[in-house]
Amino acid sequence: MTSSAELLDLDITGIAHGGTFVARHEGRVVFVADAIPGERVRARLTEAPSDAAADTRRFWRAETVEVLEASPHRRPHVWPEADVARDPSDRPGGADLGHIELGHQRALKRQVLSEALDRFAGGGLDAPEISALDDSDGTGWRTRVTLHVDADGVAGPFAARSHRVIPVSSHPLACPAVAEAAARLGVARPGRIELVEPADGDVRVLPLPEKGRRPEPDTVVERVGDRSFTVDASGFWQVHHGAAAALDSTVRDLLAGRVDPELTHLDLYGGVGLFAASLAELGATDIITVESDRRATEHAARNLAPLDVTAVTARVDRFLGAPVRETRPVRGRRRPPRPAPQAVLDPAMPIGAVVLDPPRSGAGRGVVDAVAALSPEAIVYVACDPVALARDLGTFRAHGWEPAGLRALDLFPHTHHFEVVALLTR
Repeated sequence: MTSSAELLDLDITGIAHGGTFVARHEGRVVFVADAIPGERVRARLTEAPSDAAADTRRFWRAETVEVLEASPHRRPHVWPEADVARDPSDRPGGADLGHIELGHQRALKRQVLSEALDRFAGGGLDAPEISALDDSDGTGWRTRVTLHVDADGVAGPFAARSHRVIPVSSHPLACPAVAEAAARLGVARPGRIELVEPADGDVRVLPLPEKGRRPEPDTVVERVGDRSFTVDASGFWQVHHGAAAALDSTVRDLLAGRVDPELTHLDLYGGVGLFAASLAELGATDIITVESDRRATEHAARNLAPLDVTAVTARVDRFLGAPVRETRPVRGRRRPPRPAPQAVLDPAMPIGAVVLDPPRSGAGRGVVDAVAALSPEAIVYVACDPVALARDLGTFRAHGWEPAGLRALDLFPHTHHFEVVALLTR
């Protein structure tokens, strides 16, 4: 039974997917925030039941309010305003591993990946080490920050696991120019404010109010090597200033020697064309990039204009298994795009490499089945969620595809997120 104050003294035994930690109380699993495996903490139950004995939930959630026995890996939180010394309701979210020594964060992330592979991918796969992009302290990397504005006009991040705005005086994970721009914000209209620092270093402040007309999308230019990519300022681009280049390099390294210029290659969930350009760098001369967001597809067509690329606006699952619509003409291109496919890919079409970069939920069984049915020469899967990756790898393995290489990159230090790139071959 819990105490009247709903406080529990818990021994932390592991880390869970999603940045919480595992304890047990009277046989029930408790997911605890702001702890470290090996610690003993005092934690407050969230959504605490009035009668614990009658509660039928499989697990509880709790928040650390006091560290009774600290791990040697505990450090002062990289974001002081998120430190365990503050009440949990006043801690901003977005740095859920910021109280852990950086090297140990990566060991814990590897453990999460290893457990996901064992549970969902069929076992027998070794999780790679989580590689750092540089030797920094893991701060100052976010080129994009979203702040929320409450009904009183106060801007800030949400409290952890909440939709309540927390005013803060620092943003240690943000690039310095973004942090400075955030500090200058005054009272604003309720909604969101996005701060973006593209390759030119000029921070854009984008108010996105809940009500009223929003401004027309602004565009920025990002760079990877000597190639430029136009993208909506509020559109998707990797958040870490070195992430896009690291992923491009990893994809090219894994596919080196596997791209036949005589075949057609697919860039699925292609965004504004980053990995289509990677395929072209490897010698691909016939590339189809598929993205459901129309503006991103239009940007991809422009960004890839010198290359022989078809930019298709379509959901990937429909593109692989149902008719798709043509891309719209794009003004200002040096040449018009080739006609987009009018139906599913011809199953007999020889496919070379397929690169997938699906959203956090993963590609899913339908897309994996369809990709496997194409019998490509090689597949590279770029994943931002270890469990979704593991599930999809399990499906690929059932079709006879095995991971020939796994790379993991710590693109989000001091958070539970990381990226994995897998090469699959038959």
